[in-house]
Amino acid sequence: MTCHTLKPVTHVIFDNDGLLLNTETLYEEAISTILSRYGKGKYTWELKLKQMGRAQEVAYQIIIDEYKLPMSVQQMIKETDALLLDRFPNSQLMPGADRLIRHLHTHNVPIGLCTASRKKYFALKTSKHKELYQLFHHVVCIPEEVEIKTGKPHPDCYLVCASRFADPVPKPSSVLVFEDSANGVEAALMAGMQVVMVPDRRMAPENRLAATQCIDSLLDFKPEAFGLPPFQ
Repeated sequence: MTCHTLKPVTHVIFDNDGLLLNTETLYEEAISTILSRYGKGKYTWELKLKQMGRAQEVAYQIIIDEYKLPMSVQQMIKETDALLLDRFPNSQLMPGADRLIRHLHTHNVPIGLCTASRKKYFALKTSKHKELYQLFHHVVCIPEEVEIKTGKPHPDCYLVCASRFADPVPKPSSVLVFEDSANGVEAALMAGMQVVMVPDRRMAPENRLAATQCIDSLLDFKPEAFGLPPFQ
């Protein structure tokens, strides 16, 4: 569904978790296990919505505060790592991700990736898809970038990611961002970029309205709508 006027772009930036890789269910299961371990309530969609797109430390602090968990952020990271690190290498691509990335690369459209994951997690998640991820011009891991002072929903991450494209650096208005979270959409829009949202099916309609375009799957994306080469 198109929500706003679409304008031609020259460069594309992708989020990763929940957009290209189906990792969000892994996080949900791990957090639910920890909440159960400490006798807390159900991990709700409303809380997940607040966390999506944010850096790990920020997201976990939200959970700790909400459920009054008797632990530090570092302890929660340790407990979730124990549940997730062996599972990350089995992360599967979301429908349409492979096709879209290869299509843009084949047609010489510069593509970058901007993720809230640390490098060690990113490497594990993408380990079975290395060849595909090598097609990106660059990858920005937000927590380890000194230039990025604040994460999503602030625009810093997308402005820094856009600045890493080879000369000439594109204007923000020439960049299209793909996101699955409301926080990520807000960050891209604040950076002056257009954004295609591919939300979780549980996302309420009012949380989809800000995006330049909202689609159900990457399979539904029409590159020509943004002045990019169409699929053959």
